[in-house]
Amino acid sequence: MKSISKLALVVSLSFLFSSQAIANEEISGDSYLNKAGLKFLSGLVNVATGWVELPKNINLTGQKDTPVSGLTAVTLGVLQGAWYTINRTGCGVVDLVTFMIPTNPLVDPVFVWNDFLRETEFKGYQIN
Repeated sequence: MKSISKLALVVSLSFLFSSQAIANEEISGDSYLNKAGLKFLSGLVNVATGWVELPKNINLTGQKDTPVSGLTAVTLGVLQGAWYTINRTGCGVVDLVTFMIPTNPLVDPVFVWNDFLRETEFKGYQIN
């Protein structure tokens, strides 16, 4: 009976120390789970918030260096915003479908509210 309790003690201590060693491993920013998770999350968020490109582009068109009247800025902003809304939502769908391929998201900035005063860029797949 004592040998079984000693064996149980040794086995439980070995599990205790082995799990501590695993917990101390660092997860790098380039790990598969981090990239796939970011891509899934950005795809989901971009599908849900792609419409925010519309007011963002109306604002950006009105703030450009070339002076444009109010109605022209709104018209151009609505047209560009509608196009960017379609693009961001479409890129979100593609990112959702292909999240298991650990590439960077197709949109820069990744989320529409990041760097709100900068025009959105749509990229192809870049493995970094």
